[in-house]
Amino acid sequence: MNLRVLDILEDTTVDGPGFRTSIYLAGCTHHCPGCHNPESWNANGGKEMSVDDLMRVIVNDPFAHVTLSGGDPLFQAPACAELAHRIKTETDKTIWCYTGYTWERLIAQNDAAVMSLLANLDVLVDGPFIQALRDTDLLFRGSSNQRLIDVQKSLSSGQVVLWHRE
Repeated sequence: MNLRVLDILEDTTVDGPGFRTSIYLAGCTHHCPGCHNPESWNANGGKEMSVDDLMRVIVNDPFAHVTLSGGDPLFQAPACAELAHRIKTETDKTIWCYTGYTWERLIAQNDAAVMSLLANLDVLVDGPFIQALRDTDLLFRGSSNQRLIDVQKSLSSGQVVLWHRE
């Protein structure tokens, strides 16, 4: 399975805790005013990469965890779900994912690919970027409406459980 990838940043520290391999994916229709990455809106942008290609990059950096960003990774949910499953079964890395959708909307859709992706995520940063709520002091997000959701605890409890740095 293939994904449209705009960029891969290795050993970044801004898209989650610790060193991370951040994979920026193409495609987003949220078009948030003030978006930090509007070139990601084009679903045909970047280059096509296979899950195998991405896994080689990910395992090549034994110290970095993984972040899926974009664009919006949920626009490529089936391939992202496959990638996340491989990361979880083949490594001990955590996975963060940024989306403009809210947790409640994703759960209500009950889409098989989205649910498969969520099943393998550690943290979901949800909600659109809202320029009027922009706050540069927030941890790992751009606007105060966005939440850092502990995905596994939220799935288990049936309600949103926020992630807190330990």
